[in-house]
Amino acid sequence: MKTKLLIVLTLVALQANAQLKPVTYHDGNQKLNGFASQPSKSLSKKPGILILPAWKGISNHSKETAEKLAGLGYHAFIADIYGEGNYPSNVEEAGKQSGKYKNDYKLYQKRISLALEQLVKSGANADNIVIIGYCFGGTGALEAARGGLPVQGVVSFHGGLGKDASRPNEPVKTKVLVLHGADDPYVPQKDIDAFQKEMKDGKADWQMVYYGNAVHAFTEKESGNDNSKGAAYNEKADKRSWSDFMVFLNELFGSK
Repeated sequence: MKTKLLIVLTLVALQANAQLKPVTYHDGNQKLNGFASQPSKSLSKKPGILILPAWKGISNHSKETAEKLAGLGYHAFIADIYGEGNYPSNVEEAGKQSGKYKNDYKLYQKRISLALEQLVKSGANADNIVIIGYCFGGTGALEAARGGLPVQGVVSFHGGLGKDASRPNEPVKTKVLVLHGADDPYVPQKDIDAFQKEMKDGKADWQMVYYGNAVHAFTEKESGNDNSKGAAYNEKADKRSWSDFMVFLNELFGSK
């Protein structure tokens, strides 16, 4: 009973500190619909967190994450990668849309850059930005690092690690944190090996944390609990990955 009451009080506190606001912006003629969440009291360095959603686009999970971060004093913005008129309604459409940006990584990097501009406009300090992403968004976070976007760090939660083998390994100047399910069937060992080589070749400041008994989408409660499906929620991995993320942020920005 006490635990349930604590959860309710925490949610109330977060809602009091942060409120999502829809933000319309554009890539040429393409209308994009993101969300900004501002803290009632920002941390001293006014850090900002850009959130890149999973392959189905902006979800309740990404919105909850934005509100949670704002409650901790961070400016947060959820990017709209696909744009109005292109939102997937099923996994087939999600695969098609996400595949487009995985193949056209320059376009993906551009959409991320446009969202970064909105995060700064919402009040975040342009010199203190971190990009995080879930699944497809985790791939985007790594693409931000590969593209040299002006951020302090990137964090991939159960994201894809691979890139076209024809792309050379470039210097990686931002800090990189990969939070990975040890049993994720969607990230083959060859992609892990290539990613780690990429980080070493790029002389990156990087970390990769494995969570045992966790598969793909381990932070997504809507994925169910059946690991045999390849994507499933894992409460321990969810909590541990968030804790590792907080350590990463504290290293960059401190706690005040």
